Amino acid sequence: MPALKLTDFSCRIAWLGRVADREAALASAPVKSLAAGFDGPEGEAHGGITRPSCSRVLDLHPRGTTIRNVRQFSILSVEDLSQIAANMGIDALQPEWLGMTMLVEGIPDFTHLPPSSRLQGPDGVTLVVDMENRPCQLPARVIEDHLPGAGKAFKSAAKGLRGVTAWVEREGVLSVGDDLRLAIPDQPVWSQLEKARG
Repeated sequence: MPALKLTDFSCRIAWLGRVADREAALASAPVKSLAAGFDGPEGEAHGGITRPSCSRVLDLHPRGTTIRNVRQFSILSVEDLSQIAANMGIDALQPEWLGMTMLVEGIPDFTHLPPSSRLQGPDGVTLVVDMENRPCQLPARVIEDHLPGAGKAFKSAAKGLRGVTAWVEREGVLSVGDDLRLAIPDQPVWSQLEKARG
């Protein structure tokens, strides 16, 4: 029995974007397709085989330590993006405002996919889900530029809905309109977690 099993779920790529220079702007520029190499999306500021550690891993690594980059892609679902907008009391959010790489549609509760799940495209390109992408204040500033007064609501409105980060396991090309198959790890929930929840 394989350790990864295909599910009956798939999603469609609804939007792709690229952040060319994070220092210049967080917002993504829309693109029709992205070449995904082992170092991440071509021309993407979040790419690279390694990255400096950040606040997310401070319990393990001092800030700025070189670590493996498992945050090459920021992926969000249409469904979760719509819910964030509703939670903020606005009509819609544009995906580029969040600096994301990919917007997908069709998998329920997308933000809570199990770590190590795979999303596989038509040519075999495969992304490995690292973990839930926690909301931060950076998109709030971009949102505020477009919708004055709305940005401050983003972080709390996006809790549990911010999508996932992912890295490239198999190279290939991702294009708007492609269907991605979902595979999940064939393993039970960690028993100690269940005991702790008691």
